[in-house]
Amino acid sequence: MWESKNIETNTIHGGKKSQGEHGPLSTPIYQTSTFVFDDVQQGADRFAGDAQGHIYSRLGNPTVDELEARMAVLEETETAAAFGSGMGAVSAAIFGLLKAGDHLITSHRLYGCTFALFNHQLPAFGIEVSFVDLADEQAVRAAIQPNTKVIYGETPINPCLTVIDLNSIAAIGQEHGIITVIDNTFMSPILQRPATHGIDLVLHSATKYLNGHGDVVAGILCGPRELIDHIKMTTRKDMGAVMSPHDAWLVIRGLKTLHLRVQRHCENAQVVAEHLQGHSAIEKVYYPGLPDHPGYRLLGTQMHGAGGVMAFELKCSFEQAVAFINQLKMCKRAVSLGDAETLIQHPASMTHSTYAPEELAEAGISRTLIRLAVGLENAEDIMADLDQALASIL
Repeated sequence: MWESKNIETNTIHGGKKSQGEHGPLSTPIYQTSTFVFDDVQQGADRFAGDAQGHIYSRLGNPTVDELEARMAVLEETETAAAFGSGMGAVSAAIFGLLKAGDHLITSHRLYGCTFALFNHQLPAFGIEVSFVDLADEQAVRAAIQPNTKVIYGETPINPCLTVIDLNSIAAIGQEHGIITVIDNTFMSPILQRPATHGIDLVLHSATKYLNGHGDVVAGILCGPRELIDHIKMTTRKDMGAVMSPHDAWLVIRGLKTLHLRVQRHCENAQVVAEHLQGHSAIEKVYYPGLPDHPGYRLLGTQMHGAGGVMAFELKCSFEQAVAFINQLKMCKRAVSLGDAETLIQHPASMTHSTYAPEELAEAGISRTLIRLAVGLENAEDIMADLDQALASIL
């Protein structure tokens, strides 16, 4: 296994293992459910943890193992665990770390399904949840209780692109013995590596930038071996949100072009954000690459780029906002992000529809807020499509 100091090289070579006597350049897909033992004793030793080797693909698979090794290199953590979806990673981490009587601090803005898990499911299991502004250090400190075990956040936050100071959150966690978990999906390890700022666990919906081709649903959790092994051998094993070998292979394929793709996403998004900021039909653009965005101050330190996702507030009615989205020709009406195609969606009725109206208002998600995941097309074509659709509401 060979590693570089440069992430561009590590997306291709980092964590790659020797593939045996045949020497394939591409990682093989070990499309098998179970593994054969030489004898009963070998099987018993593997189940007991006294011998290395594979048992059953829900517990571990060579293709999945390689993806985990590659992601640990990219996120600069000891190890990683792969899951069948991003929400599989979220739920396995949370239920692996919390029990009845524990307390979770999280953001009042979150991806809709994460919010639903925290707001609707966790209380049913006796887990208390406080929703606060994680960008406000004093609000986070004020929410800490004796039973607080985890602080969970996204940065930038979906969909309004609020940026959380990772050093601040990590310091609070270390001071109080609280495990910190950050969803790094919007940045990818190319632009941000939370573990290097002291965050304990780093989470990804690998469906997005890591895979990058819109053909996989997958999740990744990176962190210290003790925590990751605990989650692997409890909630991942017993609840079963495992990644298939074929999906692992597809994400490995995506990682090879991750640096080039993210660079292009960022370049296009910056141009598009600046263009939209000056448009008469738009009230406000939320993008960390714009100087008036509060997260702009962390560019070059915490973040090495502003990413490919933005949100903008239209100066119009809800009906006109719907008409704008429906008028688009090239930009695709679809949730998700990180694909080659530019994707556009309406958070209040799509990704964040799990929020009640008052919760949407508290999170700052209006009925005229639009989220745009800028793709890899020519930026001029993206802007032309947006302009012709915006003309319909002027």
